[in-house]
Amino acid sequence: MAPRAELRSYEASLTLPDILMRNDPRSHGLWEVSAPAAPPTPVFTGAEEAEVAVIGAGYTGLSAALHLAEAGVSVRVLEAVAPGFGGAGRNVGLVNAGMWVMPEVLLTGLGPEYGPRLLRFLGDAPGVVFDLIARHGIACEATRNGTLHLAVGAAGHAEIAERHRQWSALGAPVELLSAGATQARLGGGRYAGALLDRRAGTIQPLAYARGLARAAQAAGAHIHADSPAQSVSRLGQDWLVQTPQGRLRAKWLIPASDAYTAQVFPEIGSEQVILPYFNMATAPLPDDLRAAILPGGEGCWDTREVLSSFRMDAAGRLVFGSVGQLGVLERGAHRDWARRALGRIFPQLKGVGFESEWWGRIGMTADNLPRLHLLGPNALTICGYNGRGIAPGTVSGRAIARHIIGDLPLEAMPLPVSAPQHAPLSALRTAGYRAGAVLAHLAQDRI
Repeated sequence: MAPRAELRSYEASLTLPDILMRNDPRSHGLWEVSAPAAPPTPVFTGAEEAEVAVIGAGYTGLSAALHLAEAGVSVRVLEAVAPGFGGAGRNVGLVNAGMWVMPEVLLTGLGPEYGPRLLRFLGDAPGVVFDLIARHGIACEATRNGTLHLAVGAAGHAEIAERHRQWSALGAPVELLSAGATQARLGGGRYAGALLDRRAGTIQPLAYARGLARAAQAAGAHIHADSPAQSVSRLGQDWLVQTPQGRLRAKWLIPASDAYTAQVFPEIGSEQVILPYFNMATAPLPDDLRAAILPGGEGCWDTREVLSSFRMDAAGRLVFGSVGQLGVLERGAHRDWARRALGRIFPQLKGVGFESEWWGRIGMTADNLPRLHLLGPNALTICGYNGRGIAPGTVSGRAIARHIIGDLPLEAMPLPVSAPQHAPLSALRTAGYRAGAVLAHLAQDRI
């Protein structure tokens, strides 16, 4: 089937509405122009006090603020740019259960006490996300029809078969699909099979972040944009956070900036290697193509080391992504690869271009597991989600709030407390990911 004339290429639609964060169309792309408007978040000024200060308005910080405010705790969130500006507004939008590592690897790494606890915590996480969306009426294109982990070749099939065995042993609602069943669900592709996880789904990620911010405000939280934390210090038994125009004093501190950490608590960022990841979106597809491609609405990603992901948004745009940064020198190679790969998976879309593109950072820890850090008296963070920020970030923020409220002792948290460990050669390894993605996309005929 030939591409429709109404499927515009990216180059034909570079003029975007002037509502972009920092006026950069490659920071948030489709999500910025299709999300509901952000709630008012005034700049933080003057000298204020709160029981809890949160640094960063991503999923972790906003979830913590929401659950604290609902419990009657006074909380202020200080965000450097705007809610969802970091990874929360740039990701693919897959609400997955668990982490990248297989369950048995997680159990071995964390041991018999924390291993099962974290698996339950993360396995239940998508349900928490979708319950919050329903309870607060968050308009974020929520679709809970599962996700598909697509097997590339025999090695990929062996991987998803092992994941199926391990998750099934834990009672998770996962299903191993044949090549034929996978092709039927995709409406294309030549994969060896897929692992369907019925716990999971998709959302519009920036819309979800903005919805969490609005819900937190309705519960009594104060959220401040354009208010970066410049320094933190101790003042008696309290924390003092300095911003360009204000000073916030609080008993508790939640540093929740993760891979986008800047000036304060740099050890959060330095323990992670940054993996760049980009997404590109077509224009809304014609009705016949929209009905034939991903008719069940699942989100997908494959088993390749330099992986690909794709899903449909509510307007029928196909969002297609992979490892890589959209810098001046790289974006042409990534864009050309994405067109070719999209046409191979879905021949009916061969020649179709993209109307928007954006990229962000994924923070990778040494063992691909998150961390719980006590960064000082009453200063607690969970970070290092390794590309699984939506559901883990949401439940981690809730867990920190529950600890502050007194409902969840530190020893009952889903992770053991650890000290940040600097990732050796992190800058070099980050550059390697960036260059390696270009080479992979130039060299490989990816399925």
